[in-house]
Amino acid sequence: MAALPPYTTPLERAWHYGFRFICACIFIFLILPILVILPLSFNAEPYFTFTPGMLSLDPEAFSMRWYRDIFENEQWIGSIKNSFIVGFFATVLATFLGTLAALGLSRANMPYRTLIMGILISPMIVPLIITAAGMYFFYTNLGLAQTHLGLILAHTALGTPFVVITVTATLVGFDHSLTRASASLGASPPRTFFKIIVPLIAPGVISGALFALITSFDEVVVVLFLAGFEQRTIPRQMWAGIREQISPTILAVATLLIVFSIVLMTALELLRRRNERMRGIRPS
Repeated sequence: MAALPPYTTPLERAWHYGFRFICACIFIFLILPILVILPLSFNAEPYFTFTPGMLSLDPEAFSMRWYRDIFENEQWIGSIKNSFIVGFFATVLATFLGTLAALGLSRANMPYRTLIMGILISPMIVPLIITAAGMYFFYTNLGLAQTHLGLILAHTALGTPFVVITVTATLVGFDHSLTRASASLGASPPRTFFKIIVPLIAPGVISGALFALITSFDEVVVVLFLAGFEQRTIPRQMWAGIREQISPTILAVATLLIVFSIVLMTALELLRRRNERMRGIRPS
């Protein structure tokens, strides 16, 4: 932590440390529910509370039984497979479509750019329950309800805005003279795109893809409307487990999702720093 300047007044010093104390309290408030879930997932008893043995740190009070149950239960295995299948294809489609849209919106001569941007990011603004209901009636008429394809297309629509925003932000400082220089040297448009544009916008594309993947893995409202039993994802299975059969296996799955999210967020931070270095900005 950087030292305060010597000319700092007592009031400024008090605000400096008080502000950090407030931030720490907010952080603890936000992170405390996660810290409660982690140890409960190792409970040897089928309870959602800390047993006396856990409070006394008795080794016999802790167990991996609920993690083993994930891979021994066909419903959980099926939901994990569905989440990865839907998440993968939805992320690929969202990344492809969002990147193309961002490249078009980055051009100054793009007509109705503000209107198109508003339509593209509308899934982030419209309440999800309204979006899910609209998708249900639309996909039902097309025969795509309760199908993997319908769920992939729905998650693609939800993930595309994140790709559009991140790639557009990456293209804000893009130097288009590089593409003109490439064309003047005889490079074809595809070669210019893959050799110059793609390497420069890659951090934004990957960041958007990771956000789209997280959105797909965490989404439950649309799945409740569109998915049948064969298309249950992890959040849908967790929802069903809470309503139909309460089991600490849900806590084990939640812990794994937390670890998965932390890994993805760490990757996003590393990509952000790499993007800043490529732009000549000192990483913050």
